[in-house]
Formats: sequence, structure tokens, C-alpha cells
Amino acid sequence: MLDPSNPNNYEYTTKHLEIHILGGLKTNKMESLRVTLSIQKPKQYNVVRQSIDLYNDNQIEKLVRKVAERLEIGTSVVRRTLQELTKALESYRFLLVEKETIANQPFYKELSATEIKQAETFLNSKSLLKKTNDLIGKSGVIGEENNRQTMFLIFTSRKTNNPLHCISLGSSGTGKTHLQSKVSELIPKEDKVEITVLSANAFYYFNRTELQHKLILIEDLDGAESVLYPLRELQSKKRITKTVVHKDSKGNTKTIHLTVEGPVSVAGCTTQESIYEDNSNRSFLLYIDESEEQDKKIMDYQRLISAGKVNEDEEHKAKELLKNVQRLLKPIRVINPYAEYLELPQSVFKPRRTNSHYLQFIEAITFYKQYQREKQYDKETGEEFIETTIEDIQEANELIIDILLRKSDTLTGACRNHLENLKDYLIKNNQTTFTNAEIRRNLRIKESTLRWYHKHLLAENYIHRIKKAKSKSYCFEIVDLGEYTNLKKQINKALQDCIDKIKGAR
Repeated sequence: MLDPSNPNNYEYTTKHLEIHILGGLKTNKMESLRVTLSIQKPKQYNVVRQSIDLYNDNQIEKLVRKVAERLEIGTSVVRRTLQELTKALESYRFLLVEKETIANQPFYKELSATEIKQAETFLNSKSLLKKTNDLIGKSGVIGEENNRQTMFLIFTSRKTNNPLHCISLGSSGTGKTHLQSKVSELIPKEDKVEITVLSANAFYYFNRTELQHKLILIEDLDGAESVLYPLRELQSKKRITKTVVHKDSKGNTKTIHLTVEGPVSVAGCTTQESIYEDNSNRSFLLYIDESEEQDKKIMDYQRLISAGKVNEDEEHKAKELLKNVQRLLKPIRVINPYAEYLELPQSVFKPRRTNSHYLQFIEAITFYKQYQREKQYDKETGEEFIETTIEDIQEANELIIDILLRKSDTLTGACRNHLENLKDYLIKNNQTTFTNAEIRRNLRIKESTLRWYHKHLLAENYIHRIKKAKSKSYCFEIVDLGEYTNLKKQINKALQDCIDKIKGAR
């Protein structure tokens, strides 16, 4: 008798009455059944419209008399029809609630035996990190070999008790968001939360454990400025709590605590490094490759897509395999028996937090290789754990050296990139001095941007102003062409010294 095919206009037709339920049913208040009814006799135009709670007996009786009088029909017929309608709507509402509950349940893919075997074989393979990086490339992530692998391992760390975080930095249009979104496609859908814009209090209204061990992706930090504080708290304290005033069903005012548990892994993109310093201190900073070589790789790939020469089936298979690999990884404690031998280079700024990130990154690599590690058990607690190997530390050092290099630099990423481009230009042209006009013309940089760069380089004593011999004009000269190379060598040596200490102590 009830036809709910139109969700905004249910129909209920009997021999004596035709009833329309305008606006459908609300499923958020089960203690009432408030609807808007349009009641008439079949094939007649005299209509009674009324908003009513079908669980309210007094309202029902008033409506029965009103309909009986207006439509000239017996009250017993109207009363019986409304009772039957209430029962039909009640049953259909329970069905709607059940469908909503099923739809809102988190999605968990059940892997087939073949998928499990493929993923296990991959996780047990030699040179796992190299094979993973190759597979990331096959999935459609072009270039950025170090960044993409580091980002993948950071995203994997969401399953550990101490997840890592990252911020992708670079100029507008260089592919920060693209890199993050492409690597995040390798993470199962059920393990990530993607954010474009979120209100300041939205984070406090997730279910208590809804975000646990999730990857939170922020497309642009500028669009999520209001949630950066609760995000920082989630990163540091692994939980956030907000106290609010709430009225219960009896109208009494109560104070309640809204708590959301972590840990979470957070990833975001921005062009403005200095503005998000508090978030940067908690994260790995991944600087996008803006070189001409990377531009060529991306444009070649774009041409192949346009020509229909990209094997989309191969890309899909690579993505699915990496997602299944992620699904197989289980939480397990990681112990690094060599941690006491690991020291950061003295040049690194804010070493306390960076040292923690370095150790966590090594643990993330060990965690990813859990299928290749012998499971051990704590004699006192019986807790299961795996141990880090020297190979894990060496692979971590190879990936993290660029991050430590940036952490040791007094310049921002954009300013450092400009200085290195400047050095390349001078070496290529066999010059030692340069002018603003020359650099602006040859490196194609806006005047305001160039002035900002050179102001900072002068303040940090990376360049100095000198007077031309035959004129009254000034030009600039780089103080030390090899300072960045030397810094990289110092960091390399410090990391290698740690490996040598470990090997000597064995």
C-alpha cells in the first residue's frame, strides 16, 4: 500500500483515501514520527494538508475529525487508515535506518587467497624498498624517486604507535598536491580521511576512535588553517579533548567532554613554509623537484597519456598490489638495538625533535619489512616485537639525507633553490659576479621575488655586494660556492660514522 519510490512524496492509497507524505521521512528522531500529510478522496480535488506527529494521539484525533468533516467520510475509516499508515511508515523507517547504518559502516576489503599470496610474496622479496619504489613509479607517480618513497613510508607509519607526518613544499603549479594525491591512492580508502576545508570545531565531533591510525590528507594548508591547532595536538599528544555545554532530553544543562583519540599521520601541501613553522617542526619537509629534468619527465608522461600510450591496466594493478600490501601489515612493536649509536650531525637545527623523527623513520622501514623479520617475544611481558637491522638504518640514511640537509640549512627551501640555481648559472657562464637585472632576465624571476631572495641571502651572508671597478654601480658575489656541497658531505660523514660504530661494536 505504501509507495516510497519518490523520496520526497510517498504515496499511500486505500479504497477510501489517497494520502501523500510530503518530504518523506526523517530518521534522526525515532521517538516521534513527524510528517506532513496531504489527504483526499481518490479522484477528487478537496485536499486536507496537515503537519502532524503520528505518535501523538491528541493530534491524531483532531486530524480524524477534521478530515471526516472536510471530506465527508466516516471517522472510523479515517482513524483506521491513519493507524495502518503509521504502521507502514514505522516499518519503512526501520528499513531506512538499517540501510543508513550499513552505508555508514567503514569499508573493509576482504582479500582473496590469491591477493593475499601476491602481497605476501611481495613483502618477502629481496630489495623490498627498491621494488616498492619501482612499483610506485608504475602506478603513475612520475619522477620524485626519493620523495615518493619517503612519503609512502610516512603514510605506512600510520599503523604504528608513533606515526610520522609530512608537508610538501614548492612553488605554485609544481605538483605538490599531485604528488600527495597520487601516493595517497596507494593507501586503502578505509585508512584515510581527505580534507579540503574543515571548520575549527569539526575535528572534535568525530567518533572517539574514528581517526585512530588514519592518514589525514590536507590538500592545501591555507584552506585548513582553522584546524591546524587540533591537528598539532593530535600529532603531539595523540588525542584532543573539548569541553562543551549540552542540554539533555529533560532540558538540564550538563558539561560534557568530547575526546578524539589518535594516533594519526598528517600530510599537507603549501607554498608558504615560514607561516606553518609549528606544523613544520612536527613533520618531514618534502621539497618538490622543480628541475628542468623533472619538468621533462612530467610533460613526456602527459604526452603519452594524450596519445593513449599509457598502460592504465598496469597502473591499476600496481596500485591494487600496494594497497593490499598495506592491508596485510599488522601493528607490531619495533625495537632498534642500535639506537644508542645513532647521532645526528651537529649542524641540524632543533635536534631533539629531528632526532625523534630520524629514529621513527628507521622504525617505519623496519615495520614495513615485518614479513622479513623474525618475531620475538619479551620475556617479562610476552609482547611480540621485531628488531631493526643495519640494512634498515642504511636505507633510512639514504632517504633522509636530503631532509636532514634542509633541516641544517638557515635558508628557506625556495631561497635555497634560488641560490643553487644562481650557482649553476655562474659556473655555466664562468662568472663570479652578477647583477639583479642579469639574473632577472636569464633566470626569469619576478623583480619583487628576486629582491626578497637577495635580501635574505645578504642578511645570512651567502652573498655580498661589491662595487664595480670602472663604474659607480654595484653587483653581487656569492661568498662560498661550495658551502651546500660541504654541508651535505658533513651530514653524510656523520651518518656513515654511526654505521661504522655499529659495525665496530658487533
